[in-house]
Amino acid sequence: MRWESETFVQVRRHSRVFEVVVRGEIDYDESDLLGAAWDEADECDMPATVVDLTGLTFGDSQLLRSLLDARRRHQATGRVFVLLGPLQESVTRLLTISGTLEHFTLTNSRAEAVRTTGGW
Repeated sequence: MRWESETFVQVRRHSRVFEVVVRGEIDYDESDLLGAAWDEADECDMPATVVDLTGLTFGDSQLLRSLLDARRRHQATGRVFVLLGPLQESVTRLLTISGTLEHFTLTNSRAEAVRTTGGW
């Protein structure tokens, strides 16, 4: 599978963590994929959601809006919301320029994400 040329959003359920894996480019045309993932995370109501963005090569304001919405939804129900990196330069730039990077819990390894969420 060629991760860099294919865009997809995949969800995985672990015992305590709902994981969303994002690959490729997310813009307006793909934003509904993330919306469906957040709806499923809400339905599962697991203590934490980890969003694996290590394979995300591009995101625009739609990605940012979607991540902020998911974070808000998780906070409203007392669930943990973690972004898993390391992030690609373009994604880091989007979060930095928009002034939202500090609003997210960001981990740079799966092991760190496991510690942050209290186990998978």
